Amino acid sequence: MTLYRFGYVAMSNELSNASPNQTMTYAQFSKLEDREAAIHKLERIAKSNLHNCLRLLRHNRANEVDFFRLSSRLVPLATHEELKGWNYIQPIKEELLELGSYAQEHGMRIDFHPDHFVVLNTKEEKKFKASLTVLQYHYRLLKGMGIDPTHRCVLHLGGMKESKEASLEQFISNWAHVPRGLQQMIMLENDDKLYNVEDLLYVCEKVNIPLVFDLHHHKANEGSIAWTENWNRIVNTWSHSPLPIKIHLSSPKSQEEYRSHADFVDLSMVDEFTKHTAGTADVIHCMLEAKQKDNALFKLCDELATHEDYEQQSRANFIRLPSHHSTS
Repeated sequence: MTLYRFGYVAMSNELSNASPNQTMTYAQFSKLEDREAAIHKLERIAKSNLHNCLRLLRHNRANEVDFFRLSSRLVPLATHEELKGWNYIQPIKEELLELGSYAQEHGMRIDFHPDHFVVLNTKEEKKFKASLTVLQYHYRLLKGMGIDPTHRCVLHLGGMKESKEASLEQFISNWAHVPRGLQQMIMLENDDKLYNVEDLLYVCEKVNIPLVFDLHHHKANEGSIAWTENWNRIVNTWSHSPLPIKIHLSSPKSQEEYRSHADFVDLSMVDEFTKHTAGTADVIHCMLEAKQKDNALFKLCDELATHEDYEQQSRANFIRLPSHHSTS
């Protein structure tokens, strides 16, 4: 039997005043005449963001949610080129360690999804180096938390300026220039416009990267082979990972805005996924990408709890019962 562990993204719609995304723009920073005071303000914002992350984890524990994506905006301007040399980790060491210790003490999986401007298949050296700087930021945060960075950052494969084939090969070529520590941190996800599951499998199998399957993206950008036929290959990309398989589930906002995420996740989308994957792995972690965040997760869990095909293990953990398992 497969345990499906559900999680949500970055923020809570239930907790008030708990944003981990408080920020300061560079324009605001540059208007402050005392640079040292401005940096101290950035550090105070970062500490507040981390404090709110800890509140979010406590909220999750109270609701038996063991899987959570952290915001990438914890430290404002950390990767801005005008703040090179700022040791942003030092002033938040205690907060980072407290956050990581809490997650590990309570068996929580936490990770990141850096923004789309991290592009590893670019031919532009400046953009590639900027992407590595952002990845290094995430690596330092995880290390500061005392968490093994292995397979903690999901990325899209990148952009496409020439043919798809050339862009895939460019990623593989660039991969050799990504430092080993950052390589180990990365997972790749199929996207909704450019690179489908088959494209990702080509790259992931060549350079040994886990594939984070996104069912909604697949429906928006299908390859020539049904995802169910590729599922075993997707599972195999996780064979060297210390973490369980991770996938993304979301529902389209509407037929007209199909690529956008809806407020909630339709039970039918979840049921389609579990119907075809039950029994293929011991544990599958399912990240819900929905506008209503934890409210979407709790709504789905309530629906699954009353569904005859599922057995609830805790509020956000379910087993699909084998008597109802079908691969048709």
